[in-house]
Amino acid sequence: MHNRSIYIPGLAVALALSACGGTGGNDSVKDAKATNEAKVDSQRRRETPPDSTKITVSKEAADFLVNAYSGGLTEVQLGSLAQTRSGSKDIKAFGAMMVRDHSDHGITLKAVADSLHVTLPVTISTSQQKMITDLQKRSGKDFDKAYIARMVSDHKEDISEFEKQAKKGVPEISAFANSSLPMLHKHLDSAEHLRKLLGFKEITAPPPPYQ
Repeated sequence: MHNRSIYIPGLAVALALSACGGTGGNDSVKDAKATNEAKVDSQRRRETPPDSTKITVSKEAADFLVNAYSGGLTEVQLGSLAQTRSGSKDIKAFGAMMVRDHSDHGITLKAVADSLHVTLPVTISTSQQKMITDLQKRSGKDFDKAYIARMVSDHKEDISEFEKQAKKGVPEISAFANSSLPMLHKHLDSAEHLRKLLGFKEITAPPPPYQ
């Protein structure tokens, strides 16, 4: 991991709070989306003064950034978990890559969100935390199978969403999404390789969504 998540205070706080299960039962992802929706509605009614702090994207675009940030925080936590719960050196190495790449990615994403005045979640969602709690109860091959299934499913979904934003997003989000795709494809290819290497059957049905 190399403690890459401490690059910026906001990301470090988010990871620390997420590891503790969030903030008093509130869903930070839902809160962030509600805050951004209120900003968009206010802007639409022209209640917000036309200054440099106004939100400049749609609710859909803001939701994409919120989901991507929360998903990245989740991948970092799962990657850290893989390094302690798996007995496979290959899974451990994959987990370390996920921590490194998604920590860096989160920093870039936060900069984009800040420039567009989009509020990001402080922690992961309650459903994401439940999924992590479930994986914390597993170890060895049982963990490996569930983790790799999640990684294949998540990255297929991520690639689909990022491709959509790369084509239709506002310029800042479109550029961010497009630049993210090589990393996401690398992660999916690595997860699929591990699935085959470890002898896990092809995943025909994805795990239940957690967002």
